[in-house]
Amino acid sequence: MLGVAGGCARRHYFQADARLPAAAAPAGPTATADSVWATAGRQYNRHGKLYKLLMGPHHRAVWAAPVRVPVLHLAGAVPGAGPLTATKLGGGFQSTSLTLEGANGKPYVIRSLDKDPLHILPSFLRKTFLANGLRDATSAGNPYGALAVPPLAQALGVPHTHPRILYVPLDADNMGSAEANERLRGKLVLLEEKYNGAKVHSPLLPQARKFVSDEDMRKHLYADPRNRIDQPALLRARLLDVLIGDWDRHAGQWQWGELPNPGRPGGLLFVAVPKDRDQAFFRASDGALLWLMTRKFTVRHFVTFKHEYHDIPALTGQGRYVDQRGLNALTRRDFAAAASFAVAHLPDSTLARAVRQLPPAVYALEGPRLLRDLQSRRDALPQLAQTYYALKAERPVVAGTELPDHFVVARMPDSTTVRVYNRTLGADSLFYQRTFYTRETKRLTLEGLGGDDQFDLTGDGLKLVVHAGAGQDVLRAASHRRLRYEPESNGTLNTPAPTKKKERFDNYDRLTDE
Repeated sequence: MLGVAGGCARRHYFQADARLPAAAAPAGPTATADSVWATAGRQYNRHGKLYKLLMGPHHRAVWAAPVRVPVLHLAGAVPGAGPLTATKLGGGFQSTSLTLEGANGKPYVIRSLDKDPLHILPSFLRKTFLANGLRDATSAGNPYGALAVPPLAQALGVPHTHPRILYVPLDADNMGSAEANERLRGKLVLLEEKYNGAKVHSPLLPQARKFVSDEDMRKHLYADPRNRIDQPALLRARLLDVLIGDWDRHAGQWQWGELPNPGRPGGLLFVAVPKDRDQAFFRASDGALLWLMTRKFTVRHFVTFKHEYHDIPALTGQGRYVDQRGLNALTRRDFAAAASFAVAHLPDSTLARAVRQLPPAVYALEGPRLLRDLQSRRDALPQLAQTYYALKAERPVVAGTELPDHFVVARMPDSTTVRVYNRTLGADSLFYQRTFYTRETKRLTLEGLGGDDQFDLTGDGLKLVVHAGAGQDVLRAASHRRLRYEPESNGTLNTPAPTKKKERFDNYDRLTDE
């Protein structure tokens, strides 16, 4: 019977040691104290033809491919950083991560290539065949995909890390704790910079004062209208996400470089720094059952990397919250310009150099195909950008700050122009302006957040949704037609009190809404 459909979960599912025995290692240099032959997860490639037909070949051969990697020695793993010291064991429900700090104070992180998603399941299912299937799905990811991303990011001006693959010895005892030693021993890990704090630097962002999380960036954004996101830079990063098929781009997958805002003295400009490229070049729907499971009515966001783009709403969906704030000032022309920039800066030579970052055995399996797919997707970026723009233009969100904001909205049958002012900016108090077109936009949401906000609406046209939030807010509308107040967010708006308990209004906090 198929392994995934067995009655219970296998007790020893994962390879005990990534290092290959001498007899199984390829011909050539033998293992030493500084390097070994290893595999990322040879357990994924032990299935027969029928299993692969149903569940998919995925990247199984890649996981089992022999690669020669350095051994992790914390004393000298990063040239110039000095000895690395383990500071914090982390990771989500699947991978294990360990934060490290160099003698120079710069932070680094190692993450296990292999994952164990067992804890996603309820405890009563963890010993069933479902555990086998869930663990096996890890093989849809390319464990070495992150190595191909830096040349692409560099070409587009997107800040990036410099990942390396290393082997943690089976007898490692310097990972900071007994638990960390146990969880990382005998595994392949990815080592890279951690863009967090003031001591790490990116050559692409020499003016960055420090790097902050997405949540901290948004607190700055809402605290002062002088603080803005570099939206064109974020769009380039998002086009890179789509190019490499990285669907896992939720808010937790971003750091932000904090720079002085040249357009607003005293303000901050935040530049996106993507992190965790675990899902680049993802391949899930190449088996009969997995094809069915990744349809639009099931687990849609597991989008397979193919020769052509498909299901753009799913591919970009995990990043919709980031897009709402970070792309809401950009026009169709801006999207077209970003796509043209990407095509011009990603010649075949750059794509080939990126693919050549894969280990030789992995390149032999995937390199030519991956290069062809990247070339096709690069050439299709202009059309993709128009589709992406149309998707973002359907339901845009315009947010104010925690200070008193003044929203001035002029609605006409064919378009709606939004201007947002804040008097703390002085004479030049306008900090947001854009015209939305009825043919593109189905619904426009305004979020006042904190402060005593004013909403002045004239004309009639595009459907509006108002989130007033905290503060004593006032709405003046020439017409209430196609105007809606969200019941969870308008406790202080001068609208009629709710008549039912379920309509009770609560103040709206966008930081907690994703």
